Amino acid sequence: MTAAGNRIAVVTGASSGIGAATARQLAAAGYRVVLTARRKDRIEALAAEINEAGHQATAYALDVTDREAVQTFATAFRTIAVLVNNAGGALGADPVATGDPDDWRQMYETNVIGTLHITQALLPALTASGDGTVVVLSSTAAHATYEGGAGYVAAKNGARVLAETLRLEIVGTPVRVIEVAPGMVKTEEFATTRFRGDTEKAAKVYAGVAEPLTADDVADTIAWAVTRPPHVNIDLLVVRPRAQASNTKVHREL
Repeated sequence: MTAAGNRIAVVTGASSGIGAATARQLAAAGYRVVLTARRKDRIEALAAEINEAGHQATAYALDVTDREAVQTFATAFRTIAVLVNNAGGALGADPVATGDPDDWRQMYETNVIGTLHITQALLPALTASGDGTVVVLSSTAAHATYEGGAGYVAAKNGARVLAETLRLEIVGTPVRVIEVAPGMVKTEEFATTRFRGDTEKAAKVYAGVAEPLTADDVADTIAWAVTRPPHVNIDLLVVRPRAQASNTKVHREL
């Protein structure tokens, strides 16, 4: 296991769900965690919680789609041990024939361009650490499509390809690239955001599924991959609940 010591881990999209859970777990593993997200109040509350638990966390309000803001953020660091690219999300579940181009554009901007901005900006600091790790949170959607999911699938495919290509391009440098692709994860916001606050539609996503993944399940997977010995690169981890065999095959007890 890699010793965290006083090393810095940056987590994007840390205001809720997988990002918040990952921040807690990396802090518990000994990293100095920098929490970024657009919702300043959320990340400040989480930083206070982590610090009160005896760990180290700092909140920094940041929109990863704002390149100038990301570049300013990056000037604060000489070295960084870990970057977890978690900021992202889904909007809508319309078929291709009627999908909203603005939804597609927003998903691509956050899931792909946002990941590009922050990864480019922090790569020098990750390299300077002598043992850096870039984590890209994709999705099982990045590996298999499904009806009504084309916009999200396209965006997560972009994130997956970014991770795969970066790994090829920086081989030989002291930076690992890890892709974690979660399947069905029940968090407080993901499905509700996708359906624009329609809690009934959001609930149907998980209807009858006894135990979908939790944010902590995915965070535990991320923390495990990050804390492997420096010479060990976990290229890809696909993690699903036992009830989900694929994006279109889910066991439901109705």
